[in-house]
Amino acid sequence: MAPIYDCSVDSELLTGMRLARAAIGRGELVVIPTDTVYGVAADAFNPAAVQRLLDAKGRGRQSPPPVLVPGIPTLAALAEQVPDEVDALVKAFWPGGLTIVLPASPSLVWDLGETKGTVALRMPKDTIALELLSETGPLAVSSANLTGRPAARTAAEAEAMLGDSISVYLDGGEAGSAYDRVEGKDSSSTIVDATALASGSGGLRILRHGVVSVEQLREVVGDALAAPSDA
Repeated sequence: MAPIYDCSVDSELLTGMRLARAAIGRGELVVIPTDTVYGVAADAFNPAAVQRLLDAKGRGRQSPPPVLVPGIPTLAALAEQVPDEVDALVKAFWPGGLTIVLPASPSLVWDLGETKGTVALRMPKDTIALELLSETGPLAVSSANLTGRPAARTAAEAEAMLGDSISVYLDGGEAGSAYDRVEGKDSSSTIVDATALASGSGGLRILRHGVVSVEQLREVVGDALAAPSDA
């Protein structure tokens, strides 16, 4: 059985982080806490590791994983362009529960699946995740669950679903506690598609409603966000 490291205990945090870094370097999978839900992490630049992530979740290449980044400057390195409205959203909601889909930089050498030239990016608001990202660089991270099952909010829930497909589990306590839990509402990040805005062919569209509300988004970007009937 893959070990679970309690990151509230200093000795386990140090050991767990060291083993997590090593596992990522070998192309293996690690479960990490984020501010929304637990995630399965893999080296974004290792195609075999990304495929291992998709296989562990029971997903196909048509469902490419988002990429978590350690800081706002990484956004410009991974996206082909960053519209002013996206820059405003990032300043307002990063680190936090907002994922933004943008055209990927054509210079990137990676294979996340059938992305159609896009990449979904987020900077999480979780100290354990950010520390790992600062040492590994961008990670492909998808919610820690089997496809069709609820996203794990604890390391134990993730382990119950994913088992030995994961090399290391980092336990950071219950995920999502920084956000209000609303019955029937997704506790994952909100996903906004900015590809049409970047190409000049449209506005921002919400692909998934999550912890950042429509009202919060509209306070920042106004009419650049498509109306619900258009989203």
